[in-house]
Amino acid sequence: MKIVNLVQGTPEWHAHRAQYHNASDAPAMMGCSPYKTRNQLVREKASGVAEEVTPERQRIFDNGHRYEALARPLAEDVLGQELYPCVGVQAKYSASFDGLTLMEEIAFEHKSLNDDLRLAMPVDGSDACLPMHYQVQMEHQLMVSGAERCLFMASKWNGEELIEERHCWYSPNAELRARIVAGWAQFEADVEAYEPEAPAAPAPTGRAPDQMPALRIEVTGMVTASNLAEWKGQAIAVFQHISTDLTTDQDFADAEKTVKWCSDIEDQLKAAKQHALSQTESIELLFRTIDEITAEAKAKRLDLDKLVTRRKEERRTEIGNAARRAVQDHVRAINETLGEHGLPMPATLVADISAAMKGKRSFSSMQEAVDAVAANAKIASSQAADRIRANVAILAEHPAHSTLFADRVSLCASKTAEDLRNLVAMRIAAFEKQEEERLAAEREKIRKEEEAKAQKRADEAADRRAKEEEAQAAQAAAQAPAPVVAEPVAEPASSPAAPAPQQSHVRAVAAPEPAEDRAPWAPEGKRIKLGEINALIGPLTISAESLRQLGFEPVSTERGAKLYAADQVPAMCEQMIRVLRGAANGQGYPLAA
Repeated sequence: MKIVNLVQGTPEWHAHRAQYHNASDAPAMMGCSPYKTRNQLVREKASGVAEEVTPERQRIFDNGHRYEALARPLAEDVLGQELYPCVGVQAKYSASFDGLTLMEEIAFEHKSLNDDLRLAMPVDGSDACLPMHYQVQMEHQLMVSGAERCLFMASKWNGEELIEERHCWYSPNAELRARIVAGWAQFEADVEAYEPEAPAAPAPTGRAPDQMPALRIEVTGMVTASNLAEWKGQAIAVFQHISTDLTTDQDFADAEKTVKWCSDIEDQLKAAKQHALSQTESIELLFRTIDEITAEAKAKRLDLDKLVTRRKEERRTEIGNAARRAVQDHVRAINETLGEHGLPMPATLVADISAAMKGKRSFSSMQEAVDAVAANAKIASSQAADRIRANVAILAEHPAHSTLFADRVSLCASKTAEDLRNLVAMRIAAFEKQEEERLAAEREKIRKEEEAKAQKRADEAADRRAKEEEAQAAQAAAQAPAPVVAEPVAEPASSPAAPAPQQSHVRAVAAPEPAEDRAPWAPEGKRIKLGEINALIGPLTISAESLRQLGFEPVSTERGAKLYAADQVPAMCEQMIRVLRGAANGQGYPLAA
């Protein structure tokens, strides 16, 4: 906030106020001021001509400033800080402060204590419910100053003697502040569109038609003197020129006055007729003329009375419809910029207009009240449109996730920008988590499928290897030398004295020597598979573990098959023969040395 060195009430201060939206004008702008209507403020700002301050009203202002100065020390006691009055501006807004603390974190506003404030402010300052026009003024002040809260005090003085004082705290209201900002924007538009009106006429008092000449009839058995014929002509002419076009308050006041005047004419004619009757019993022409005039006056009175009643209701309807159409035009203009996010018409507009007109005795006051309702409805619509535009912009920041917001229309219409940002973040986070889980599931599925395919390929490869090994073993068995054959050998009989248990023994019978042209076991460095070894010793078999126990380790592994040095096969066979021989002699493995 920028502090402006001005003194309240000076010409410089008034010139300054003409350039800004002021806190003291905010209640009238919002249509809640008991001292000035919104239309009056629009006229003042558009014409530059402020309402003339009467001496009586100036005395009220002067007393208010004096009481404010007397109450400031009381406020400083409450705060424990000093206060200084000042004028500040922020952008296009201005406020005159009854007091601000040095750090500008607390504002002070003072009013003269009255019965309304006594009802609104309990003695202990708790649960205060200040009238709206005070709240609007302080909210505007906090908006300008940036203060955290405002001390509101009302006091009553007798000279410099304090009679009564009450105070309470006012805290910022974000919703009311938004309405004030939107209200000033609508106010600017209304001032721009303002068209000067004709000078205000004095309050209607009602005028009857031109006065008729006094009716004079004298009879002495016959009519001796009468201006009835001329009086009739003039009366009929007056009746025919009575206006029935009722629009303004003046028109209605004139019509109501004319109704009473017609009634007076009827009474006057009745009196003249009665006076004539008192002078003569029958004067046909006189009575017929009087009756004609009486009937004309009565007909006009009844017609005009009905017209007044009907036109009053029609005029109320015209005022209400004009306000309703103004709001509808405003909303339609907004909706042209919102597309699918168009605003509905205010649901309570008709009821609000009707409530504003209720109890108003003049059409001018009725018009003022209805204009305020229409202005507030426009302000609310503009606020809603601004909120929707902000929300649309928030959703536009996430085009990749537009499908998550199929309910965008209702969201933009019902959520604040902060709430919508939180909702957007929550939905996107939930979607991304769900998407991550879906992708993880797909990756897991693909991994399992690849594992299954790899396992299938491995099984097929193992089957091929097994078949290849079987084929190789069969080929090796066909080429292998004849195996050693063990034959039983009978042992000498034991002496009768100590018979020994009968045992069978085997002796090794060497296989035939290979022919000289048979190839050696293997060239140096050749490797042989376990399956090939088993094929060589078939129908016997041996495992890799058994070979390990016999002292032979594979030199490598190929696709799951154990490979041994081919030149070790004879030693393997010797070890196996040794094991078989030991088994034949009843020895278990490992064999004794």
